[in-house]
Amino acid sequence: MTYSVAVSGASGYAGGEILRLLASHPDIEIRTVTAHSNAGQPLVQHQPHLRSLAHLTLQDTTPDTLAGHDIVFLALPHGQSGQYTDALGDTPLVIDAGADHRLTSRGSWDAFYGGDFHEPWAYGVPELLVGGIKQRETLRAAKRIAAPGCNASTVSLSLAPGVAAGVIDAGDIVSVLAVGPSGAGKSLKTNLLAAEILGSANPYAVGGTHRHIPEIRQALAAASGAAPDGIRISFTPVIVPMSRGILATSTAPIVGDVSDAEIRAAWEDAYGDETFVQLLPAGHFPRTADVVGANTALIGLAIDRAANRATVVTAVDNLVKGTAGAAIQSMNLALGLPESRALSVNGVAP
Repeated sequence: MTYSVAVSGASGYAGGEILRLLASHPDIEIRTVTAHSNAGQPLVQHQPHLRSLAHLTLQDTTPDTLAGHDIVFLALPHGQSGQYTDALGDTPLVIDAGADHRLTSRGSWDAFYGGDFHEPWAYGVPELLVGGIKQRETLRAAKRIAAPGCNASTVSLSLAPGVAAGVIDAGDIVSVLAVGPSGAGKSLKTNLLAAEILGSANPYAVGGTHRHIPEIRQALAAASGAAPDGIRISFTPVIVPMSRGILATSTAPIVGDVSDAEIRAAWEDAYGDETFVQLLPAGHFPRTADVVGANTALIGLAIDRAANRATVVTAVDNLVKGTAGAAIQSMNLALGLPESRALSVNGVAP
């Protein structure tokens, strides 16, 4: 069976990456691409690397344009997806790459986003531990899927095994992330100009203000069975001059007198059989260059006995495993297709 697809926000970075991956998917026909201010223009004018889709023209993003497809991807700014999802009740599968359907707490939405609160959908991180099982079980046959925030899923995948196994203390997490500016979208912003970021590292959303914090707390609470209030995280992202990628360094105290072997076993047990989340051998740590273009999260684990903390370093491509790849991996599960279809573990080097 071939599924017809519409992708909104197709002129942006996330929309473009969804299209790049879908273009090689044998079960998908990309029928419609939409945008707002760029409607009426050829897709390749905004995504010149997508040569196989040169026949497509950007249409207006309206419910009528998006309706009538088997699958709709929404790659819109936060707070804009809800107006369309409410009108797509007859669409068999809708996947939102924005934040509108990620959070279960109205209070967290109000505190970090504001505006209308929409019902939470199945969270699109298949490998995430949730109450002793993996999130992929919820995604199988799902009709509505919320793709993750790239920083949030990176930190959650980093720490969920230790939290679920009870070997690290989720009440004292510190995460510092080096992130590429493509995660902030394609809109013109002064702080993202090349002249501002080249040769510089720039912290932002410092002091507990980043919008992905409640998403991380929600995910780690689901992994541990604790309340989100029990998850305390100091989260500091830093923009660095690379177009795409996240390198997340997260630490948390070691609980009790667990051994080094027991700590490492938590991550080995969680990800030993996973294709797209891989724990590196002891003493090895990932680089963002290793995951560019790939749907992989590579994880390095260190045990710092002097500080009595576990340190987890995780690298992802924010546009692939962080967003579009996670969305398509979740789509495959929902459709009953092989989970890895159209997704690669191989990056691009140099």
